[in-house]
Amino acid sequence: MAEIVSLAEGVAELVNDGDTVALEGFTHLIPFAAGHEIVRQRRRDLELVRMTPDVIYDQLIGMGCARRLVFSWGGNPGVGSLHRFRDAVERGWPAPLEIEEHSHAGMANRYVAGASGLPFAVLRGYTGTDLPRHTTTIKPITCPFTGEVLTAVPALNPDVTIVHAQRADRAGNVQMWGITGVQKEAVLAAERSLVTVEEIVDSLEPMPTQVVLPTWAVSAVALAPGGSHPSYAQGYSVRDNNFYQAWDAISRDRDTFTTWMRQHVLDARRNA
Repeated sequence: MAEIVSLAEGVAELVNDGDTVALEGFTHLIPFAAGHEIVRQRRRDLELVRMTPDVIYDQLIGMGCARRLVFSWGGNPGVGSLHRFRDAVERGWPAPLEIEEHSHAGMANRYVAGASGLPFAVLRGYTGTDLPRHTTTIKPITCPFTGEVLTAVPALNPDVTIVHAQRADRAGNVQMWGITGVQKEAVLAAERSLVTVEEIVDSLEPMPTQVVLPTWAVSAVALAPGGSHPSYAQGYSVRDNNFYQAWDAISRDRDTFTTWMRQHVLDARRNA
């Protein structure tokens, strides 16, 4: 059964140094507030997992939280590169970053395998790419029925998955709608999970395209209005495109980045 906690309590209880942590969300419902709390609590040596690491992972990497990144595409969407990510990979600042790169389909199927209790996933993918030469967790496998050569990738089972959603009820059932990506699969694949929400309500009103995570599948729920900014929460907020554009300049320079993070993230709780 999910426990209703504060965001600080949820991160303190569920995220440990050295954990494999997935913060999922595809353009929509990206858990920025939770990522910032991880930074404030100075978690270290994390293996970060995400299909599309964008600005929040740039911030986590730049603040020294990560030792490894498992991903399928990384960038500042609609703008360009993640400069803190590149600095860590290319120059080891603030710490060296290992990478494990997959395709979108490969990552999605890895979450599905993890959620299904299977050791690996099989797909028609990676053919004609050089990813298998660079990623040791991509292997050929022969179908025992047809002889077709397919691709196997190991299941993803994060120690903790963190997602943002629109609503939860007081029993800890979580409701999200709109573009939901692989949040459901990532939560079900994880040992522990934290969901931040825009609001906590007495009952969940059905919504078109909704996904409901039952309370038994969630470890903790934390109220965090605006917790997906600068991404958006359908029905609650719009995407802050100006922020994504501004981030390109902020993140290019180490000192500018560090100053911005200190002012807007590390000191945020003190100023609240």
